[in-house]
Amino acid sequence: MHKRPFGSEARMVSEVGLGTWQIGGSWGSVEEHTAHRILSQAVEEGIDFFDTADVYGDGRSERIIGSFLKDHPGEIYVATKLGRNSDPGWPGNFTRETMVRHTENSLRRLGLEQLDLIQLHCIPTEVMAQGDVFEVLRDLKRQGKIKDFGASVESVEEAHICLKQEGLASLQVIFNIFRQKPVTELFDAAKKQGVSIIARVPLASGLLTGKMRKDTTFGSEDHRNFNRDGAAFNVGETFAGVPFEKGVELADRLLTMVPEGMTLSQVALRWILDHDAVSVVIPGASRPEQVVGNARISDLPPLSPQLHEHLRSFYEQEVASHIRGPY
Repeated sequence: MHKRPFGSEARMVSEVGLGTWQIGGSWGSVEEHTAHRILSQAVEEGIDFFDTADVYGDGRSERIIGSFLKDHPGEIYVATKLGRNSDPGWPGNFTRETMVRHTENSLRRLGLEQLDLIQLHCIPTEVMAQGDVFEVLRDLKRQGKIKDFGASVESVEEAHICLKQEGLASLQVIFNIFRQKPVTELFDAAKKQGVSIIARVPLASGLLTGKMRKDTTFGSEDHRNFNRDGAAFNVGETFAGVPFEKGVELADRLLTMVPEGMTLSQVALRWILDHDAVSVVIPGASRPEQVVGNARISDLPPLSPQLHEHLRSFYEQEVASHIRGPY
C-alpha cells in the first residue's frame, strides 16, 4: 500500500482509505461482527485511513470504529464529520455550543482524546460563506480536541468558499470518472494551498463496477433506492447524480475501454489515484473481500495517457450533460 501526505502535519496515510457509511447501515444492514471483519481486513491490507460521520447509523459507525480502535491504538487516521445530526438539526447544528457538543460526542463514541480530522458535513453554502463555523473549528483545534479540520462539500463553488478559510486541512469531494469537474476547476487551487483532497463516491454508488443492469433493484433502506432522484438528500451522492438507467448505459460503454486484465472498478479507482491532488480515495465495503480488491488498486501502474484522454473525452461528450444536483 502506497502512502501520501495528508493534513497540516503531512502525516503519511494510505492512498486507499475506507469509507464507513455502510457500517452505519445506510446501504442495508451490515452486522457488527462483519463490520469488525471489514475493519480488520482493511488494516491487514495496509489501509490506515477511516472516514466516518456522526450521522452514519446515528453514531453506529463511530461506535464500531471506536471499539476496533481499542485494539489498534494510534494505528488509524480517523476522519469524522459533523453538521447533519438530527439533534437539534438545522440551523441549530451550527451554533458554537452544538458544534462543541457534537465534537465531544464523536470523541466519546470513538474513544479518543483528540480527533485526527473533523469535517463540516455538506452544510448549507450560506453557512460556510458566513464563516463562523470555521472559527469554532479553529477554537477546537486550539483546545486540542481536534488536530485538523476540513469540509465535505457538494460543489466546486463550496470548495472555493472553504479554501478562503485559514487553517483548512482538507476538502472531501465527489470525484470519479462521471464527475471530473474538480480536475480543471479545483485541484490546482487546493494543491497551491496545501489542502488535501479526499475523493468520495469513487464508484458512483456501484455504477462504475459495470455490474449493474437497468432492472437491478435495491433494498428499501438502501439510498440507491430512496435517493436515486434526490428525494432524501443531494442527488449527487447517489450514482454521482447521473440518472440510474443512463448510468448503466454509460458504464456499459466504459466497459469497452477497459484494458485487458483489468476490471472497470480497477480502472475507475486507478483513474482517481492518477491525479496527484488526491491524497486518499475512500471506497466503501460491505464485505471483507471488497476491501481486498479496493486495496490492490494501490499496486497497479498508472493508466496510459491515451486512456486518460479517452476518459476525459467520454466525460465531456457523453456524461457531463446528465449530471444533476450541486456540482
